[in-house]
Amino acid sequence: MKTLNRRDFGVDLGLALAAAMLLPATSARADDMDVHIDNFVFQPAELKIKVGTTVTWTNRDDIPHTVVSAGKFRSKTLDTDDKFSFTFTNAGDYKYFCSLHPHMTGMIKVE
Repeated sequence: MKTLNRRDFGVDLGLALAAAMLLPATSARADDMDVHIDNFVFQPAELKIKVGTTVTWTNRDDIPHTVVSAGKFRSKTLDTDDKFSFTFTNAGDYKYFCSLHPHMTGMIKVE
């Protein structure tokens, strides 16, 4: 077993830190959120998030849906397992619905 002296330890630590800085960051941030479309319902129906958060909707139903917030964002028609993402850059309340099934509604509250 090799014993490390202070110099060797410092070199090893420096190399480890340099390697960590060169590795790509993970694509999913801790504050990103998911909404599932299941059985004609957005789940969860309401989210409270911080500015800069990306929300991704995933259609788990067997029929198409959309995600629309008037004047803010609009997804294409989402087939089963399709996804739509939107990053919220401004605070406020964002009501949204499915344009194909207007009784399906949700709310994103951005702080």
